[in-house]
Amino acid sequence: MDESQNYGHQHPLLLLNEDQPIVANCSRCGEKVSTPCFSCAQDCGFYLHKLCAEAPLELNHPFHLHHPLMQRHSHGLSICDFCDEACEKFVYHCSCDFDLHIKCALFTLNMAENNLKELENVALHDPLISTENGDYVAMCFGCWEPLANYTHFSPDCGFNLHEKCAKLPLKLNFTYHCQHPLVLQFNNERLSCKICKVTSQRGFVYGCTYCKLVCHIECLSLPLDLAVEDKSHQHTFTRLLRRVPYICDACGIEGIYVAYTCSTCSIMVHKRCTTLPRIIKSKWHDHRLFHKYVLQDEVRSSDCIICHNEVNPKHGSYCCSRCNITFHVRCVTEDKGLYSIVSLENEDEMPNESSIIVIERNDAGEATKIKHFKHMHNLMLGPFDGGYGNSCNGCMLPITDPCYYCPECAFFLHKMCAELPKMMNVWYHYCQKPFALIPDKVFECEECWLISNAFAYECCGCEIKICLRCVIALTPGARTSLKHKHPLFYYRRQHEKCNACGMDNVGVFCCKDCNFVLDLRCFSLPIKARHKCDEHLLSLMDHDDNSYSKSRHCDICENSRDPNHWFYHCATCDTSAHVGCVLRRNYPFLKLGNIYEETDHPHPLTIVKKKYYYPNCDECSKPCEDVALECSKSECKYIVHWNCVAPFSLWFPRRYFM
Repeated sequence: MDESQNYGHQHPLLLLNEDQPIVANCSRCGEKVSTPCFSCAQDCGFYLHKLCAEAPLELNHPFHLHHPLMQRHSHGLSICDFCDEACEKFVYHCSCDFDLHIKCALFTLNMAENNLKELENVALHDPLISTENGDYVAMCFGCWEPLANYTHFSPDCGFNLHEKCAKLPLKLNFTYHCQHPLVLQFNNERLSCKICKVTSQRGFVYGCTYCKLVCHIECLSLPLDLAVEDKSHQHTFTRLLRRVPYICDACGIEGIYVAYTCSTCSIMVHKRCTTLPRIIKSKWHDHRLFHKYVLQDEVRSSDCIICHNEVNPKHGSYCCSRCNITFHVRCVTEDKGLYSIVSLENEDEMPNESSIIVIERNDAGEATKIKHFKHMHNLMLGPFDGGYGNSCNGCMLPITDPCYYCPECAFFLHKMCAELPKMMNVWYHYCQKPFALIPDKVFECEECWLISNAFAYECCGCEIKICLRCVIALTPGARTSLKHKHPLFYYRRQHEKCNACGMDNVGVFCCKDCNFVLDLRCFSLPIKARHKCDEHLLSLMDHDDNSYSKSRHCDICENSRDPNHWFYHCATCDTSAHVGCVLRRNYPFLKLGNIYEETDHPHPLTIVKKKYYYPNCDECSKPCEDVALECSKSECKYIVHWNCVAPFSLWFPRRYFM
């Protein structure tokens, strides 16, 4: 052991060279320490990797040419722009909001200085990375394409590169940008590719600092083909050897560089669009989608059901041959996990099997008597006049017309819930398996986190469950809210403040006609709810007309309420409460009277809610005032709070209590 300078530490440091186990983390990068490293001579728990200790305080990085990178403490607020992981300790930071782990900065610096030769001594690994849900294909950091069938590198930091990407030149002369060479770099400014107009969040790009332009590696794949065969087009595309602005006839997006033309059809496309699949299956739609360069004259322009913007019929799009539905090419193909290529036109689709058998119809063709595959009796369509005392057995929301009811038992289904298919795909779940409709299992919804034992869709692969409220809310197309007069559209990447809870969220329902926004959980809130604080049903309110400040408190938790946030209210008793206080322990989506068997008790338990007599819980010895589980055998007096034995914990963000 040798003494060394203290590298900013208040005590002297010792250099440890012996091969000895050390159970500690580096105080600079936060990762596990191994020798050689520095240790505090006074044993205060301070350790430094030798590499971290000798890292310069200022770094001029060739992949980030605009400004020098300065070493500083991240305080856990930074994400590394190389590996996309959180930075817990020190980082190299730039004022343009660019951060790198110390090890990532030094690793990529060596890569650049050695023209990527740093990777030659890195061991080769299998491109398949195991996960809990099976195997998935790792992605190349350079071009962000799958690594399958390619040799690649995988150092300890999880960095992967195709062999071809590891041999990329640091500088490149590009025919269509002769002024300056293009330099391999990070796209930290998130510029869109000049060739394909798509913005990559991670990976290398070739860019020109002076002209503020970048190009994806795959868009510059050299040599550029002079002619390209397109399987979805009957003719060969020829590269246009001039730089001209154009609108791609395959995807409808503007292009400037590298155009390919078909002189026979008089169309011009991006290089990437010469390989668009002709037929795809998308999780956004139940039927196959066909790529069309121009839609038929009788087809009017319509909105893409992903981005909700207009699809120009004169430009390329994907459309359904059965439905009047079209998609922008980039919207439906941007996420490769949400679609698959159909090789044969007659390839089988997932059967869209109905949940009901129609027994009788009226003169208008409407099904008035049905058999639902999850209920033993026939169901009748009819006007419902039972008020809010009953809930739909599918979604557990209050019954409203139109609905189906069972003449023999208290079973109700909204018409929309009854007509949902037995199997379906959902676009927001990345498991490739479909979802199956299941009833009566107690589950926690993957999307809204609420607990229910109504109908749900369960993934046939990973078995996660989604309630019908979220399935219906996130079904592509316009949605309606009883608290807003205009239709709402879901934008999965839009960042807005919710009108109901006041929180900023990514993925929201927005109104095209006015500045109205709801996040998913607020969109799915029940309009009516019960709570023991009031004998009447509480109504969801979107504004508070009472200007008296003392009235703006919650009658359950007795804390103040924000008058701009939604709340539950009883007009008869003048009771008001936070949304979270009403729903947190009340479990409004649990069907009382159902059997719950997932406990250690030898008998089946019934889900109950005591109204008058509150026996003590057999687990915590406190009165069972909330939802409880009671033994179904009358001679057994066992009863426990739901919260004492159930495996689910209902969580609400803080915003619901303010």
